[in-house]
Amino acid sequence: MKRISSLQNSLIKHIIKLQEKSSERKRSRRFVVEGKREVRLAWEGDYTFENVLICPEIFKEDVSVVKKYTDALVEISKEVYQKIAYRKSTEGIIAIAESKTLSIEAIALPENPLVLVAEGIEKPGNLGAILRTADAAKVDAVFFANPKCDVYNPNVIRSSIGCVFTNQIASGDSQEMIAFLQQKGCAIYAATLQNSNLYTEENYQTSTAIAVGSEAHGLSDLWRTASKQNINIPMAGSIDSMNVSVSAAILIFEAKRQRNFK
Repeated sequence: MKRISSLQNSLIKHIIKLQEKSSERKRSRRFVVEGKREVRLAWEGDYTFENVLICPEIFKEDVSVVKKYTDALVEISKEVYQKIAYRKSTEGIIAIAESKTLSIEAIALPENPLVLVAEGIEKPGNLGAILRTADAAKVDAVFFANPKCDVYNPNVIRSSIGCVFTNQIASGDSQEMIAFLQQKGCAIYAATLQNSNLYTEENYQTSTAIAVGSEAHGLSDLWRTASKQNINIPMAGSIDSMNVSVSAAILIFEAKRQRNFK
């Protein structure tokens, strides 16, 4: 197994760029995965690894555990690991993975699907939390419409605890996603205050897409116009909005409740 102990190694420099720059991730179509669970979930999600790096001073399992991931295993020193690790608490394993296209055309919906749409989300933590909700509810797909954040941002992977790999995801513009959902016969419910009904008054038992927008701007007119019904979550406090990932969770789990969590 190759060993790297120099911080000037070209592979190490490449990993640092992938961690820090969205442009590098897009250019190379590569991103970094840290941690045993995250690497395992990415592999189970049919991601291909270019390299898997192990720090033997930290990674205490037998290396045979990760040999199934790739033949390109690399051993790195603790100093190198601490330089490239985005999270200092991960377990001594880092992988370089190939990005997926996240194209809407690659989405395969079952009969009577439940889809979560999030438009214009800016904060990686919110994207990650939305993906955790989607995994917990076992929605059929998550659509990121006009995202302001890279899905493969290390903060998204961290905050999603690897659920970026367990969900069927598409990323694209709102118009193509609306056209896709309409073609598939999905009723769109837009979370917005304008001309809205209480979210519990609607029926989500048939093919449904629930759309939420950013906290700063909400949903665009495209989604409000395309919706079968606008819906709202009642609030009794002094503000008129809540965290987008919390809103998504409330709405999605109401749909799951109506479907008897199937």
